Amino acid sequence: QIPFGTEIEGMNILGLVLFALVLGVALKKLGQEGEDLIRFFNSFNEATMVLVTWIMWYVPIGIMFLVGSKIVEMEDIVLLVTSLGKYIFASILGHVIHGGIILPLIYFAATRQNPYQHPGALGFIPPSPVSSSATLPSMMKCIEENNGVDKRIS
Repeated sequence: QIPFGTEIEGMNILGLVLFALVLGVALKKLGQEGEDLIRFFNSFNEATMVLVTWIMWYVPIGIMFLVGSKIVEMEDIVLLVTSLGKYIFASILGHVIHGGIILPLIYFAATRQNPYQHPGALGFIPPSPVSSSATLPSMMKCIEENNGVDKRIS
């Protein structure tokens, strides 16, 4: 059965992004009158970043209790530890290969420069939680403070 446009579930993300872009252009066209609403949205963004930071401080505690309850329910703890160890090893190995070999090769192929000598390379490495949405505030802070990127760009 072929789904029709009216049968598809979910949000219309493309429409939301397009509306945000058009609204931003319209607010800039208003000049001084639109600046008040732009400042409101910037303040709302900052408040949201603070809330995400607060939430991310408490998420590890909740996850610890969720995982702990599942570990207590398991019968064979040795199987759990060996499986988890294999998964962690494979994950770390994949990250090392991707971040240490593949990405530097792509950087070298695109720029013909040594990727390990990049002046801002260490400025992009904040201590970050697992969730990509939680890394956004800390990554933006590192990009702005350590690498001098304008706040409007970050």
